[in-house]
Amino acid sequence: MSDHKIFGKLFLSIGAMKAGTTWLYAVLERHPELHFTPEKELHYFYHKYVDRNLLSEKRRLREAHDRYLPRFDPERANIDKVRFNIRWLNAYLDRTVDDLWYRSLFLMNERQTYACDFSNLHAHLPTEAWGHILQNSEKLRVLYTMRDPVKRLWSHTKFHLQMTNELHKLENWGPGDFLGFVKKRHIWENAEYGRVLRTLKVALPRENWKAIFYEDIHSDQRGMMRQIEDFLGIAPFDYPEGILSRRFTESVKYEMPAFFPEIVAEDVARIKQEVRDEGFELPAKWG
Repeated sequence: MSDHKIFGKLFLSIGAMKAGTTWLYAVLERHPELHFTPEKELHYFYHKYVDRNLLSEKRRLREAHDRYLPRFDPERANIDKVRFNIRWLNAYLDRTVDDLWYRSLFLMNERQTYACDFSNLHAHLPTEAWGHILQNSEKLRVLYTMRDPVKRLWSHTKFHLQMTNELHKLENWGPGDFLGFVKKRHIWENAEYGRVLRTLKVALPRENWKAIFYEDIHSDQRGMMRQIEDFLGIAPFDYPEGILSRRFTESVKYEMPAFFPEIVAEDVARIKQEVRDEGFELPAKWG
């Protein structure tokens, strides 16, 4: 009987929104042993275990129409790249969304070691989901990224209002408005670092997951890349300086109101203590 596991060697980044995951994606995408699909966030396991509507046919068709249908200049396009995109889109729109569907999205070549999937929603999977993923992976590595809770909440707030064309609210909202907004589930659950760490601790052997801090990434970018490569067991790679120095999905510039840290202070103190309780030393920049 074959020992082959359906997910093969799988690398999942589950870092909180606005905690540097897009930067990590852009940098690690350059590594020849890592394979990424055209979509950074597939969200398959969240669909399977939490929200069965997340990858509905209607939603995938909308995504294909808005983001994935190849738009290229025939005079300049690379035919191999266009063929790859069409093949991937065909797999993405397959009707049966299951483990085989997920695996089919990774069109890997012989040099690539890991299928890579960066989804912040996977940080909120139940314990039993991790057992399924581990059991069906030849090798599983999970990376969780945290950022100063106040700065992450502020960045997430700005980014969401920017994406929904509601930036005027930054001018008009008072403390109660901001608190009501950040307490919305899709914003606040990204701040509950302790909950995620406790789930990973229970669900996975320690060698399968690694937690890092946004602040540590950017205090020593190449050093952190070496740490991640060691965690994955892949060869060191010389990432271009131009990629390391780029900023991605940057929120609009708007100064944080003086009252903002105060309205979340009690929760932030609890979250920091929960991270410490799991054995992590907080970056000095967290205060």
